[in-house]
Amino acid sequence: MNNILVVDDEKEIVELLELCLSNEGYNVIKCYSGVEALKALEDNSINLAIIDLMMPEMDGFELCKKIRTEHLFPIIMLTAKDEDIDKIMGLTLGADDYVTKPFNVLELMARVKTQLRRYVVYNTNENLAKSNEIEKNGLLINNETHECYLYDKKITLTPIEFSILWYLCSNSGRVISSEELFEAVWKEAFFDSNNTVMAHIARLREKLQESARNPQFIKTVWGVGYKID
Repeated sequence: MNNILVVDDEKEIVELLELCLSNEGYNVIKCYSGVEALKALEDNSINLAIIDLMMPEMDGFELCKKIRTEHLFPIIMLTAKDEDIDKIMGLTLGADDYVTKPFNVLELMARVKTQLRRYVVYNTNENLAKSNEIEKNGLLINNETHECYLYDKKITLTPIEFSILWYLCSNSGRVISSEELFEAVWKEAFFDSNNTVMAHIARLREKLQESARNPQFIKTVWGVGYKID
């Protein structure tokens, strides 16, 4: 049974999510603050976290950042703000997805299932038969082990970050639009206002120690998309 960590200072939201997630067969670990959540991580094996952005003492940004120092499980961020900057900030800090309050419960459950499915595939040898390895200018990425090395130093990537980098490397030399990249990785329809891809590219570049103005690996073709030569 998958353990879902729910972190929100609004008791009603936590109870609603517990009811919905329990009905889907998940075990819910409830927390009402970032501090409680960090303690829960020490005592439980977590498969996915749903984190509210606006919380006292430690907000969702800070909690997400702390989680990502040790864990790679999917993080879905809840935000009452429908502002791109908040979404980009959350994704840049390591969140995999975001849902704006008030949210549709059915949509949130679908996103939970999608993230868990991707995480399970990432952590198994399900795609062993299709696996191979790509090396480019000191960057080594292995689709069998889901490992990435930069100049022989291991780079820790989340499942989505790995999928983005693998897709770009697999299509080396071709410009990949944000729309194509989003639909290939997230398996969902792309919308013009969606900044998810841009935020994850920024985080990938940071992990690859790339300059945003003169990147060595992931290059931006303005008005078109991204490519790896």
